[in-house]
Amino acid sequence: MEAASVRLGLRENWAQFSLLVLVNAFVGGMVGLERSILPAIAEQEFGIAARAAILSFIVAFGVTKAATNYFAGRLADRFGRKQVLVSGWLVAIPVPFVLMAAPTWNWIIAANILLGVSQGLTWSLTVIMKIDLAGPRQRGLAMGLNEFAGYVAVAGSALATAWIAARYGLRPEPFYLGVVFVALGLALSIFAVRETRHHVAHESALRKNAERLPSQREVFWRTTLGDRNLSSVSQAGLVNNLNDGMAWGLFPLLFAARHMSLEQIGVLAAIYPATWGIAQLGTGAWSDRIGRKWLIASGMWVQAAGIALVLISNGLAGFATGGVLLGIGTAMVYPTLLAAIADVTHPAWRASAVGVYRLWRDLGYAFGALLAGLIADALGLPAAIAAVAALTFASGVVVAIRMSETLPRVSSRPDAAEAV
Repeated sequence: MEAASVRLGLRENWAQFSLLVLVNAFVGGMVGLERSILPAIAEQEFGIAARAAILSFIVAFGVTKAATNYFAGRLADRFGRKQVLVSGWLVAIPVPFVLMAAPTWNWIIAANILLGVSQGLTWSLTVIMKIDLAGPRQRGLAMGLNEFAGYVAVAGSALATAWIAARYGLRPEPFYLGVVFVALGLALSIFAVRETRHHVAHESALRKNAERLPSQREVFWRTTLGDRNLSSVSQAGLVNNLNDGMAWGLFPLLFAARHMSLEQIGVLAAIYPATWGIAQLGTGAWSDRIGRKWLIASGMWVQAAGIALVLISNGLAGFATGGVLLGIGTAMVYPTLLAAIADVTHPAWRASAVGVYRLWRDLGYAFGALLAGLIADALGLPAAIAAVAALTFASGVVVAIRMSETLPRVSSRPDAAEAV
C-alpha cells in the first residue's frame, strides 16, 4: 500500500475494522464454548469434586494465554500482524474435537493449553490491528467495539452451549459450534484481513518528536512496574481477569449449589459477558471524552459490588443483578485499559507493551482460579468469592492513588490529531 494512501481513523478504515470486529466475534465464541458447561463436565463425567482440580482448566488456559500474549506483540512487530493472526487460528483447529472426545480430564487441560495459545495470538492481534487502524483520536471507541464483539460472542456461545447441553447432553453436540467458529475465523483471516504495519509506520512518521526505541527488557520493566501509568494499568488488568477467572469457575458451582438448573446457569453465565460486551460500545467512546483514570478506578469498584451482590443473593433475580453490575464494571475497565496503554506508548513499541500488559492481565485467570479454588476447598465457596471481591476493590484504590490521566489532548483538526 502506498504511504500517501494510508490514513488513520475508524471512518477511513471502516471496512477492515469491521472485518476485524467480526473475526474477534469468532475468537470470543471459542472461549464461550466452555463458559457454562465445563465445570459440569468435570463433576458429572469425570467425577472431580475438588474445586482447585475443577479450575485447573482455567489455570492451564490463563498461563498459556498470558505467555502467548507477551510473544504475540513481539512477533507482530517482527513478522507482521496478519501472519500471527492466521497462526492463532491454525492452533485452534484441534480444540473443539479434543473437547468432544476427551477420555480423561488431562485431555481437557491439553485442549485449554491449545485454546490459550490460540486466544493469545488471535485476540491480541485483533486488538493490535484495530489500534493500528484507529489512530490516536478514537482508541477508546475502537477498543470498545473490539471487546464488544468478543464478549457478546462469549455470552452467546455460553448460552447456546448450555441450551444444546440441556437438550442433547454435555458432549459432543455443544462443541460442534467450535468447528464453525474456527472454520469461519480462519477463512476470513487468510482471505480478507490485510496487514496493518504500514499504518504503524504512518503514525510514527507523524509524531512530532523522535523517540529512542526501548529494548524488550525496558518495555517489560516499564509496563510491569517502572512506569506509574503502565504498571497501574497492568495490575488492574490482572485483577480484572482474576475476578473473571473466579466467575468462570466458581459462579456455575455456586449457582448449582443454590438450586439453579443447567439452563438457568447458562442464562446467568451469559448475562455477565453480554452486559460487559454491550456496555463497551458506550464506555470505550466515553473514555475518549472524559478520560481513562477514573473510569478504570470506579469500574473496579462496581465490579467488587457486583461480586458481593452475587455472594449474598439466593435466587435468579439477585444473581442476575450481580452479573449485570459485574458486567458494567468490567465494561468500564476493559477497553479503557487498552486505550490507556496506547495513549502512553510510541507506535514503534506499542504492540510489545500491549503484549506485556496482556501477559499480566491474563495471568489473572490463573491466579484467580488457583486462589479461588484453594480458598474454596479450605473455607468454602463464599469465602473465595468474598476474597476476590476485596482484591478487586483494592485494585481500584491503587489506580486512584498511583495513576495519572493518560488521555491526550488533541486538536479537532484531523491532521493535528494524527500528529500527536
